Amino acid sequence: MNARELSPALRHLAQQGIYLGTSSWKYPGWLGQLYSPARYEYRGKVAKSRFEKNCLEEYAEVFPSVCVDASFYRFPGAKYLQDLTDQVPQDFRFSHKVTDTITIKHFPRHRRHGEYAGKDNPCFLDANLFLQSFLKPLEPYREQTGIIMFEFSRFYQRDFEHGRDFVLALDAFLAELPTEEWDFGVEIRNPEFLKKPYFDTLARHRVGHVYNQWQRMPSLAEQITLQVPDREVTPIASRLLLKCGRNYKSAVKSFEPYDRIQEPQLGVRSAASSLIRKLAEKPKGRRSFLYVNNRLEGNALSTIAAILALLALD
Repeated sequence: MNARELSPALRHLAQQGIYLGTSSWKYPGWLGQLYSPARYEYRGKVAKSRFEKNCLEEYAEVFPSVCVDASFYRFPGAKYLQDLTDQVPQDFRFSHKVTDTITIKHFPRHRRHGEYAGKDNPCFLDANLFLQSFLKPLEPYREQTGIIMFEFSRFYQRDFEHGRDFVLALDAFLAELPTEEWDFGVEIRNPEFLKKPYFDTLARHRVGHVYNQWQRMPSLAEQITLQVPDREVTPIASRLLLKCGRNYKSAVKSFEPYDRIQEPQLGVRSAASSLIRKLAEKPKGRRSFLYVNNRLEGNALSTIAAILALLALD
C-alpha cells in the first residue's frame, strides 16, 4: 500500500477536529509504505540513526497527529520537544502519554524502576509534580499539543479496595488541573471502573475517557455504547492497542516488523469508523483523537486505511 494516498481523508477529518494517527512512528517496517528509503540511505543502505532522527518529517507529510509514547517513560525535556516540533508543520498535533511516575500506584519489579521497583509510588497522582515536570515544559508548544492522556495500569485490590476509591483520588487530582485550557484524557485498565461515577467525574472536569481496545477491557464496540460525552465540552480519544485476549508480548513476537496486516480485526475497524461517524455528526467543539497501534493487526497504516475505507462507504 501507499500510505500517502490516505492524506486527503486524514486532512478532511482534521479540519473537523478529528485527528487520526498512529502510536509512535519510528518503524522500519513502514519503509516503502509511508517512508521513502532513499531519504535515509547512507552508503547504499538505510541508516538507522538517520531514519529515527528524521522520519517524523515524512510522517507529518501524511498524518496530522501522532501519539508520543516516549513521554510515558520519562518527563519531556525542552530540547526533545523542540526537536519534534521543528520537524512538523504548524497544524500538526502531538498527543502525549503522561509519564508513569504520575500514574503508577505500585511500581512493578522491573529494572527500569531502579530502587523503586516493587514499592509504593510516593508521586502517584501528585498534581504539583505533573504541573511542574510534565505540563510546564509543554507550555511553549501548547498550540501543537493534542490530548494529554493519563494511562493507568490495571489496579489490584491492594491499590484500591473499591472502584469508588480510585474515582475519589482521580477527582481530587483532576480538580488541580487546568482542564479548560488543555485537552486531557483518562485511560483505565479496570473494566469494573466503567460506571456512572467514573464517567460523571470526567464530565464534571471536562476530561475525556480514552476508549481503549486492549486485552482485558471490553471491546471498543462495547465501550462506545456506555457513553460518548458531549463533544462540545469534552475531548474524546481512542487508542486501538490489542485485540481482546492477546497480550502485548505475544503481539510483538507475532507481528514484528509491522510491515503488513497479519490478523484482521473487523469488529474493531467497524467500531472505530462508527465512533468517527458519531463525532463527525456533532458540533466541532473540543477536539477528538484516535490512534492505532501496530500490535492490533500487524500494521497500523493498513488498519487506518481500512477504517477510512469504511467511512468512505457512507
